[in-house]
Amino acid sequence: MRFCQFAGILCCTTAAFISITPIQVEAATFKVISGVTSIDRDHEEILKSIGLILTGTNNTVPPIPSTYLVGFKIDPATNFTFSDEGGFNPLSGTIEHTGTVTFNNNITVGNFSIGLAPGRTVTGASGFVLRDTFSLNTILFDLSIPGPVAFDGQNLTIPDVKLLISPEFATILPKPNLTGLFAGTARIDAQVTAVPEPDSVLAVLATGAALLATRFYTQKIKCT
Repeated sequence: MRFCQFAGILCCTTAAFISITPIQVEAATFKVISGVTSIDRDHEEILKSIGLILTGTNNTVPPIPSTYLVGFKIDPATNFTFSDEGGFNPLSGTIEHTGTVTFNNNITVGNFSIGLAPGRTVTGASGFVLRDTFSLNTILFDLSIPGPVAFDGQNLTIPDVKLLISPEFATILPKPNLTGLFAGTARIDAQVTAVPEPDSVLAVLATGAALLATRFYTQKIKCT
C-alpha cells in the first residue's frame, strides 16, 4: 500500500472518529432571556394605605398567575445569570423589565431593574433590589429571600419575593419611618438558556478546527 493511500485512510478514519464522538457539555450556568415579573394584589392595597393610589398602567402584560395585580415583561436587555449547582445561586447581571405604573395621576415609575446591591442593611433583605429606571432612577424596594425556587433546565420560577420599601423611596415619599415596610409580593417566571462553560466552548472550537484540518488534508492527498 502506498503511503498516500495509507495517509488518506488515516485521515478519513480520524474524521469519522471525531464526527461521531459525543462531546459532553454539562452547562451549570444559565441566563434569563424572557418572562414576566408579577406583583400581587396586596401591593395595591398596602400602597393605598400610605397614600399611593394606582391610577394607571402602560405597556404592562398579564401577570402570572392571573390572580396577581400586574405583570412586567422581562426585557431582552436582561443579562442575569445563575448556577444550578447546589441549588439556585445568582452569579451576576440584572433582570430588566418594560412597563410602567402611575400613582396619584402624577408619579410614574417602571422599566424596573432587579439586581444585587451589596451592603443593603434593611432587615430581612436578600441584597437584591428593585430599581425604577423610568423617572426617579432610584431603588424602590429591597427584596427578601424568595420562597423555594423551581427550575427544570428551561423555566425558572422565583416565588414569594417580599417587597420592602427602601430607605430611598421612603425619603422621597417623604416618610422615612416606612423604611423596611412590607409592601406586597413579587414573583418571577422566566425562560432561560444554558451558557456553556469556557472549557466546553474551547472543546467545541477545537473539534471544529480538527474536522476542518482533516478534510483539508484529505482533499490534498492524491495518489498518482
